Amino acid sequence: MPLRLTLILLFLLQLLSWPAHAGLLGLFDDEFDAEKKPWEELQAKLPAYPNIKQVLPLEVASARPTQFFVDPKSIAVSEDGVVRYSLIAKSSSGVLNVSYEGIRCETREKKLYAFGRQDSAWSRNRFAKWEGILPSRNPQQNALYTDFFCPQGDIVRDAAEAISALERGIHPRAVR
Repeated sequence: MPLRLTLILLFLLQLLSWPAHAGLLGLFDDEFDAEKKPWEELQAKLPAYPNIKQVLPLEVASARPTQFFVDPKSIAVSEDGVVRYSLIAKSSSGVLNVSYEGIRCETREKKLYAFGRQDSAWSRNRFAKWEGILPSRNPQQNALYTDFFCPQGDIVRDAAEAISALERGIHPRAVR
C-alpha cells in the first residue's frame, strides 16, 4: 500500500507541475495567438474645420518652399492605432491646402480622409486608402511619423502628447 500511495503522490505532483512546464515550453501561446483578430479601422469622424490662427507650425526638411501646419484641436489618437489630424499646407504664394489625414504607426502608412474646400467645409476623399509613407514623396507625413506621432515607431499615448511634441518642435523620444 505505501508504494501505491507514493506512486499516486508522484503522479499528482507531476500533474501540478504541468502548467509551469507548459508555460516554459510556450504551449499556451498558441491558444492566445489563435484569438488574435485582424486589424480593423474605426470610422473617421471629420473634425471642425481648422482655424488658421490657431494652428501649430510643422518644420519639414524639404526642397519645396511650402510651410506646413497642424490643427491641434483636430488631433485624435484612436483605439485602432491611428493618429488623425488636420494638415494645412501654405505655398510661397499664400495658397492654402487643407486636408484631414491619418497615420498608422504600426505599418508606417498614411491615409487622406478629406480635402478642405473654399467654403471651409470638408469634402470626403472617395478614393481614400492606406499608402506607405515615403520620405522623399511625403516629407510632411514622414516628419509627423518620425518626429511627433510615432517616435521610434511607437504611437503617442494621446492627443496631449502629440500636441506637446509639436509645441516643442520634436518628441523627446524621436531620433534625428
